[in-house]
Amino acid sequence: MATSIPESMRAIVVHEAGGPEVLRLEQRPVPALRPGWSLVRVRARGLNHSEVFTRQGLSPSVRLPRVLGIECVGEVAATTDPLRLPVGQKVVSIMGEMGRAFDGSYADYALLPNEQIHPIESSLPWEALAAIPETCYTAYGSLLNLHLEAGQTVLVRGATSGVGMAFAKLARSMAPGLHLVGTTRSEARTGLLLKGGYDDTVLDLDGTLQVEGRPYQRVLELVGPATLRDTCSHVSAGGIVCSTGQLGGVWYMEDFDPIVDLPSNGFLTSFYSGNVDEERLAGLISYVEEKDVDVGPAAVFSLGHMADAHRFLEGSKGFGKVVVTE
Repeated sequence: MATSIPESMRAIVVHEAGGPEVLRLEQRPVPALRPGWSLVRVRARGLNHSEVFTRQGLSPSVRLPRVLGIECVGEVAATTDPLRLPVGQKVVSIMGEMGRAFDGSYADYALLPNEQIHPIESSLPWEALAAIPETCYTAYGSLLNLHLEAGQTVLVRGATSGVGMAFAKLARSMAPGLHLVGTTRSEARTGLLLKGGYDDTVLDLDGTLQVEGRPYQRVLELVGPATLRDTCSHVSAGGIVCSTGQLGGVWYMEDFDPIVDLPSNGFLTSFYSGNVDEERLAGLISYVEEKDVDVGPAAVFSLGHMADAHRFLEGSKGFGKVVVTE
């Protein structure tokens, strides 16, 4: 079963590693169905720093040319699973090997494995819905793993990222009474963090927090292995650190001794958006709508201006979630 689908589509293709200028708008054939995969009409997609890393040639497993994009929202255009994924069904897709082992969401259509296409119900506009899958879902899963309680002091390292800003909004809504502290590498961004829901800020200079002692009961670590050891040194006894992001561009820990480096009687956990649970995802979307949580993106671009969207994400004004629509 299929709707009227054109023979060709727009796609942003990366042929060689480099700056935003390597994101080239091309016409490509719309992918043909194959067993176990369905075609999604992409209405919007959120951008992610991992896509910047891939564009720069920092993802060794990715072979070029490639259409990037690890998430999208849209509608089923053609299906091999009409019961679960009927044509016209509103859907979300996150992670898997989308945009890495096979072409992703930087196109009008994306051919995706059925198991990583998730049917949803939502009345949110596409640009708001596109800010949820990777960003809010990641923040939500991390929030649950941190077991937040009122009165705790919670640090978000990498707070100016999309996940950091989404975390503040969700935490305020779900666990009132927290003292939220966000890190930034630039004093110029402290005002944006305070406006975005944080109570206080701390500078993160050259991978070292400019703070004394162990004032934090909970930490969402979004910079990742590059700063995790320093983060743990500022967590109080019995605290929890959730290592979620890899904004520091470092994927693995070196010279980390869990016995010495973890807080006394503390815990280290993790979350990432590839850990997709459809019930949890549906619950998050319903919660955002029912509680009217502001998940709107910081900036919206059109597909033809993908290079500008990447420049914004990488630049000094890049703050919060960036979404690219049709």
